[in-house]
Amino acid sequence: MGDLAKIFKAYDIRGVVPDELDPATAEAAGAAFVRVTGADAIVTAHDMRESSVPLAEAFARGATSQGADVIEAGLGSTDMLYYASGSLDLPGAMFTASHNPARYNGLKLCRSGARPVGRDTGLTEIRDMIENGVPAYAGEPGTVSRRDILKGYADHLKTLVDLSSIRPLKVVVDAGNGMGGHTVPSVFEGLPIDLVPLYFELDGTFPNHEANPIEPENLRDLQAKVRETGADIGLAFDGDADRCFVVDERGEIVAPSAITALVATRELAKHPGSSIVHNLITSKAVPEIITEHGGTPVRTRVGHSFIKQTMAETGAVFGGEHSAHFYFRDFWFADSGMLAALHVLAALGEQDGPLSELLGEYTRYVASGEINSEVADQDAATANVRDAFAGRPGIAIDELDGLTVSDDAAGWWFNLRPSNTEPLLRLNAEAADDATMAAIRDEVLALVRKK
Repeated sequence: MGDLAKIFKAYDIRGVVPDELDPATAEAAGAAFVRVTGADAIVTAHDMRESSVPLAEAFARGATSQGADVIEAGLGSTDMLYYASGSLDLPGAMFTASHNPARYNGLKLCRSGARPVGRDTGLTEIRDMIENGVPAYAGEPGTVSRRDILKGYADHLKTLVDLSSIRPLKVVVDAGNGMGGHTVPSVFEGLPIDLVPLYFELDGTFPNHEANPIEPENLRDLQAKVRETGADIGLAFDGDADRCFVVDERGEIVAPSAITALVATRELAKHPGSSIVHNLITSKAVPEIITEHGGTPVRTRVGHSFIKQTMAETGAVFGGEHSAHFYFRDFWFADSGMLAALHVLAALGEQDGPLSELLGEYTRYVASGEINSEVADQDAATANVRDAFAGRPGIAIDELDGLTVSDDAAGWWFNLRPSNTEPLLRLNAEAADDATMAAIRDEVLALVRKK
């Protein structure tokens, strides 16, 4: 068993297999999860990584050793696991390392109804119990059964978005050899969509490119295929298919903030006056547009457990993150890249114009995109940036999540925060024009990467 402090993150468990995360750790986690949740039964699913099945089986052994029954949904996306947890009203465990390289794996845990399990909502208790030894259970062990969840998941998503009257669309989907290759055909079945698949073969070694669409180089094949085929839109999913990135008909990458704003307006049309949650890295256009459409914007930290908790507390109808995680009240407050994709397809198919024209009103500022820097001392690098900007006229600083520095009069802001899953500092900057954004971006990066 590896160093638990290293693999227990803010809102999941993740590490290199088997050095940091192995079957013994997974088995202990399964036993601890049952004791912490008090569950009589749980549901599990896993991605296509070679290590996922052994880890899921070990977790099930731990869970059944504590008397809980385990329903194995088998191959699935993370949002399919959330569907299973919500529809069955059971705690759930998803085995995936999302966008991380092939040598990683991990667990995303939730309580019944897809309620989040993060550092402050159960993960710390689970880690402490594993470290101290999970108490033995004196009763009968639980049982393991299999259940096909995919069709129910696909059918349910299509009850949440009206696609009955959309025009025919040509859609390129890059699954990145991840779980989108498993779920997209079922979800798109029966829709007026001419699907052009890219890398739908399930392969946890990711032979074509990393299943991490937040990195622009991983979208190049999708962009090229959209242009080559004259498609209306391109969609790219990450490894566990809970995030979706969009490319327009020109092959240009659409900022997730624009998708957040688009879906927010659609949800506000159905639920006028509702709250919409956005993390502090989404474009300034997002709260502006929410307010303009009669909604209440609620700003929160980055990360799915924080977003879900804030949505539950405020009753928000929708939430969006810069990383293309999109959360829905009518999907148990859980995130679903597939559901967001269906909203975009519906919006596009309900009118005759191209996607670039449709999204024009939702794009108001120039963003840097997320820029990662590996530094030896994240705290010292962040303090260096803070000291450089503190005291300048017009500067506002807050530390809700990392360091956010803004100058409203000059029309720019940036956020610098440590990754929850990797040894990186992540920079996001935005301004009213290219020159200002580039100047702020370059100044911060020079400070962060100072030798």
